[in-house]
Amino acid sequence: MQTITKYLALAALCLSVQFINAQDTIQKTNNKDKIEALLKVKEQIQNEERDFLKVEVEAINKRLENGTITDTEAEILKKEAAKKRALNIENRMAIIDNKIALLERNEDGYQTNNDEDTSEIGISIGGDEGSFAGFRIKKDNKPKKYDLRTTSDFVLAFGLNNAIIEGEKLDNSPYKFGGSRFFEIGWAWKTRVFKESNFMRFKYGYSFQINGLKPIDNQYFVQQGNQTALEVFPEDLKKSKLSITNLVFPVHFEFGPSKKIEKDTYFRYSTDNQFKIGLGGYGGFNIGTRQKLKYELDGDRKKEKQKQSFNTSNLVYGLSGYIAFDEVALYVKYDLSPIFKDQTIKQNNISIGLRFDMD
Repeated sequence: MQTITKYLALAALCLSVQFINAQDTIQKTNNKDKIEALLKVKEQIQNEERDFLKVEVEAINKRLENGTITDTEAEILKKEAAKKRALNIENRMAIIDNKIALLERNEDGYQTNNDEDTSEIGISIGGDEGSFAGFRIKKDNKPKKYDLRTTSDFVLAFGLNNAIIEGEKLDNSPYKFGGSRFFEIGWAWKTRVFKESNFMRFKYGYSFQINGLKPIDNQYFVQQGNQTALEVFPEDLKKSKLSITNLVFPVHFEFGPSKKIEKDTYFRYSTDNQFKIGLGGYGGFNIGTRQKLKYELDGDRKKEKQKQSFNTSNLVYGLSGYIAFDEVALYVKYDLSPIFKDQTIKQNNISIGLRFDMD
């Protein structure tokens, strides 16, 4: 306990010194440096507004190509966009010029970050994304891409797990129904296949899958050379579970309707509150296998964690699919690769559960 206390005290001391140094650095920042940084921000404001104008003109040209506006309407819209961006530059520059004037007439250490800064630029210390020369520019101030064909989702899935054994019915499985479960977490990208339609999407990514098997009748897994078998444990087991962790790369074709959202400068397809069907598969490799045992011996509770291969397949691959509404799906996956390699009787993992694709 004393060792932990010493480490905590040392960590607190280091943090205090860093904080004091940071405060000292802030106080030493002179007005000349701040003015130089503000002049660089003026350059960035001009570039940023020009980028906005470029995107807006591109969107107007797309509408002209699609025949939704005439040449005359396109010219009017371009002039309006150019006028708006010119005024934005003028107003934002005025704010920066006022800050420079404040710094020039005041002593070093004078603070200018306050609510009057409506250009959404504020003085900040650190290297946050979107920062430039010590000044933070909000991400919302960046132009949107006219047509975003690829999006990404966080993937989470869980449910029941078991095995289909050669020559046996699923009802006769040696693994507990309900007790054997799977868990999956990963990231997926989704790309629209056709330029003018979002009915078919190509979905791909990576996932960590954990497949768990809990034997019935007080059994556990025993590796005997190149064979893995279930045997009765000599003590009364409170828990027996084999966990197989895989890193896989799923690929699906997703089908279903979507809503087209059109704006002046961009458009998007949305599958919110829509039905979807995904069909595909996955391939990857085993990154770990572990058996966990809990039992009592002579009145003492014992826990064992056995980390070894148990002859599980190194390469894993299979088929998977889902039927979804909005972000929630009924999910099924089946390993075409056997759970245990070189076995006399082949076993294949099967899972069914819920899947959540959250953007």
